[in-house]
Amino acid sequence: MHTALPPVRFTGAQILRDGALQRRSLAIADGRITKGPLPEVDMRGYLILPGIIDLHGDAFERHIAPRPRAPFDIEIGLASVDRDAAANGVTTAWMAQSWSWEGGLRGPDFAERLLAAKNAYRPRMGTDLRVQLRCETHMIDSGDRMLAAIRRFGVDYVVFNNHLDQAVEMAQTSPEEVTQWAKREGRTMEQHMALVEDLLAREKEVPRHLCRLAEAFDVLGVCYGSHDDPDGETRETYSMIGASIAEFPTSRRAAAAAKAMNDPVLLGAPNIVRGGSQSGGIRAADLVAQNLCDVLVSDYYYPALAAAAWILVDKGLLSLPDAWAMLSSKPAEVLRLPDRGTLDFGRRADLVAVNEATRAIEMTIAGGVLTHLSHGAAQRFARGSATLEMAAE
Repeated sequence: MHTALPPVRFTGAQILRDGALQRRSLAIADGRITKGPLPEVDMRGYLILPGIIDLHGDAFERHIAPRPRAPFDIEIGLASVDRDAAANGVTTAWMAQSWSWEGGLRGPDFAERLLAAKNAYRPRMGTDLRVQLRCETHMIDSGDRMLAAIRRFGVDYVVFNNHLDQAVEMAQTSPEEVTQWAKREGRTMEQHMALVEDLLAREKEVPRHLCRLAEAFDVLGVCYGSHDDPDGETRETYSMIGASIAEFPTSRRAAAAAKAMNDPVLLGAPNIVRGGSQSGGIRAADLVAQNLCDVLVSDYYYPALAAAAWILVDKGLLSLPDAWAMLSSKPAEVLRLPDRGTLDFGRRADLVAVNEATRAIEMTIAGGVLTHLSHGAAQRFARGSATLEMAAE
């Protein structure tokens, strides 16, 4: 179990409070943002911003299985994810784990193993790591099993997605990719596509299956949405059953439909940083400019989160407070987390210190626990260590 920092006040920094950067101090004690005279650490030359809340990331897969056929112990991988997230300013993160017909690392068996390992690792956790289940829409026969796992492990976020059409299209245009896809899961291409066809044959059963899951999610208090909506009609269908979060819409029409229905739109920060989608989809920066994006997520690369915010600032698309809100306060609103996302009194002490000159994240505190400290920020702590030690006593 990690120990929270002793009571401390950070002085001299610019603090993001009430939607603006303010030259003031910030105090924390017992894992919360507080008031009162406390031992001080001088943070002049730094920005202190709310900790990043990442609603969707699958970079954890590379920590657990750095090569497709070379998996490591899950808890070793989770410890690495914990450190990676913290070094990039993330204080709360959902690992996007598939519940898919694909099997292997994306199948139900592995999903349950990950959930169990995450719960076992929790006492050693610095970053608040959670699991988002990416439920393939045609996994009809495993619906009860997934709901049981959600109850048993406390899953609070699910998205629906459907990769069957993608598999059919790839078989026609890029059969070699499907062959590799199938091989990763221990199947031949023929076996892989036979499974796809069997699932597609049950298309008429899918709507009732999804409605049943949606009703269960409402009872359990699970937030849910959809992934890769191709058009407005698809987004509207999901919204009608309560799946109100639109992850990675693949067209402007889908994003615009979501906004028209007040459904939050989540896009990948790597898309902003790279100047476009790695899969040839829409440019996230264009949707941000058109006010069609609410939240940025890591997708597959934690460093892209803060980098994307700065790119939006440098391009003149958003102010820093507005860009950072897409990483902190807005994700907190989407996933109904009233205790975090802003640096207000009584909230969790989730914050990052950013070097104003280099824009590097040099300190991350999650729930009052120091999860990352480097460079100049580490020197500031070293100079103030005697004062902090006396306060701890």
